[in-house]
Amino acid sequence: MLMMPGDGVLTEPLARRVEIFTGAGRRRKWSAEAKAQIVAESYAQSVGDVADRYGLAKTQLFTWRRDARMKTLPAPEPKFVPVVVERAPAPPHPKRRRSRRGDGGIELEIDGVVVRVGRGAEAKTVAAVIRALKAER
Repeated sequence: MLMMPGDGVLTEPLARRVEIFTGAGRRRKWSAEAKAQIVAESYAQSVGDVADRYGLAKTQLFTWRRDARMKTLPAPEPKFVPVVVERAPAPPHPKRRRSRRGDGGIELEIDGVVVRVGRGAEAKTVAAVIRALKAER
């Protein structure tokens, strides 16, 4: 067979390593010590070289590295911010004012008519007065 220059590429081996799988594949189990050793090697050499040497995916090795970092770092302490709860002042209602007399009563202004309700007034009576004032207008 006559070969042209550059055809030598076809005569070189295509793969350096061949793996033959027989039967169903299964997951490998790595001991904690083996993982620690592989992770340590990955910091001394390239992740790709170490992953290839052990037949691992690079992403798996990066996951082991992250897990190793998380185990060695202390867990972050929860941070709390002090909370101060204050009662917000009630917004002034346009039709309701506090009594000027300071007796704890209220003043209602309905269409220009001011009604002062003192402390201890019955709710039924106050409601009746308000209804009467609204009906007049």
